Formats: sequence, C-alpha cells, structure tokens
Amino acid sequence: MNGGSFNIPQNVLLENGKLIIPKFKKGIDIVFHRPTKGDIRQATISRTPTGKYFVSILCETGEPIKPKAIIKENTTVGIDLGIKTYLVASDGKEFDNPKFLRKAQSKLKYVQRKYSKHKGKRTKQKLAILHEKVANQRKDFLHQTSSELIKNHESIAIEDLAVSNMVKNHNLAQSISDAGWSTFVNILEYKAEWYGKNILKIGRFEPSSKLHANCGHINKELTLSDREWTCSKCGEVVSMDLNAAINIKSFSLKNILSGTDRKNQGKLPTLVGALTLEAHHISYAVGG
Repeated sequence: MNGGSFNIPQNVLLENGKLIIPKFKKGIDIVFHRPTKGDIRQATISRTPTGKYFVSILCETGEPIKPKAIIKENTTVGIDLGIKTYLVASDGKEFDNPKFLRKAQSKLKYVQRKYSKHKGKRTKQKLAILHEKVANQRKDFLHQTSSELIKNHESIAIEDLAVSNMVKNHNLAQSISDAGWSTFVNILEYKAEWYGKNILKIGRFEPSSKLHANCGHINKELTLSDREWTCSKCGEVVSMDLNAAINIKSFSLKNILSGTDRKNQGKLPTLVGALTLEAHHISYAVGG
C-alpha cells in the first residue's frame, strides 16, 4: 500500500508514550508532537507513500466556539491569488510563489526516467521521497501564509475560484496545482472558524481585475498577460493584482452592507477536512 488512512472511532488511549488501540493492547511506541487536551474521541492513522506512519487525535475540549469579529473596513483585507506572485493583498503586501514542484522538476524527471527503465523499489522510494518533500514544503508555506493573514486581519475577502475548471487548461494546470489554491482556501476557512475571523467571498464573475478601483473604468481588453495597464479614463498605471485585491475587498464589503453575503456567516468546516489539512500540527509520529 503506497499510502492511506483509517479511522478508529473509540477505545483509544495514550499511556506512557504509547498509543493503545484495539488489536494493539500492548501499545505502539509513538513520539508526541504535543500533549493532548480534552477527551479523546477518535484517532486517524495514516501511512505516507514513503512508509511513515502518523496518528491524528481528535479531542473534545468543551471550549465554546469563538464569536465572529465585527466586520469593519479598516480590519478587512482583500487578497488576489495568482501564479507569478502567489498572493497580493489590498494593503500592498505580496507573498512570492515558491513554486516547489517546478523547482523539483529536474530531479523528479531524472528519477522518473530511472524508475521507468529499471522499475526498482529503491528508485520508486526515491521518487516518493521527492514528492513527499514537495508536498510538505507546500503545506508548510500555506500554513505560514494563512496564519499571518488570520493573525493580522479580522476579515479576509477572497474570490470564489473554480479551481477544478481552471486546471482543465493544460497550459496552467501544473502551475495551479503547484500553488495549491483550494488547499489554501480550506486552511484559511477553518483557521478563521478557530479564531473568530471572517472569510468573505465574492462571485467568480465579478470584474475584480478589469475594473479600475480608483475611477471605475472597465478595461474590456485586459488579458492575463497584462500585469500592468494604463487606464484610458484617468491615465493611471494600474497593477492588475493589487487592483484586483482592492476590488475584492470593496465588492465583499458591499455585499455585506447589502445583506447578500449571509451565506458566508456561521459555517463550520467538517472535522475530516480540518484533521486532514492540519495533520502536521496535531499528529504524532509512530515508530520514529
């Protein structure tokens, strides 16, 4: 089995550095990432393609859900996700795209050629290690970026992207998958629930890029390759990504004021999604 996971819904104990589950009454030696808090309700054991085992522990702490912060203009930030620059915020802050998969392509192609020719277990293991390293690097970047946004803002406005449709474009598919937009939004959403922050979404067909945020002119000729454009109405040179982020913030606040964004309030992420995405923060290594 290359990888997978299974749930243990009950009879889970942690005693003297061991995980005790049905059929393993003597316990399994584990390395704790951090102490558990509350009553254990479930354990999910997973195996990575490289042969590492992890167990995620779901506990009931009894802590109340934090109330949502009040939505205000000065504590809201709009963000525009991209490929060349990973994220541009309406306050001007930018996050570079690390492009972990693209940087690892030369090594991956070399090992893939070797594996295709020899089909050896050793080469297959090397390939799995490289893919796991890329996945871990990407996950760490997404957690750091999402945590910084959640920490510094009460409300975050984003565009409701149809990523599943976007990856059908073969020219962009690998870059979009490498960026991990869907995973990033999921992480952002459940962290917002944990810390009482707001995620405000606008429709994917809003003219966030083509509408000049300052004068209201719509540039109907704008293309994806136009990183900057000159407004024919006011003459200002417009940065497409920053302009989009500002518009995303404005559109989301307008939706809130008009009462059309009620669907974004009060939603909780599923436990399964939260466990899967945050596994490296709440996991325990089994057997080193």
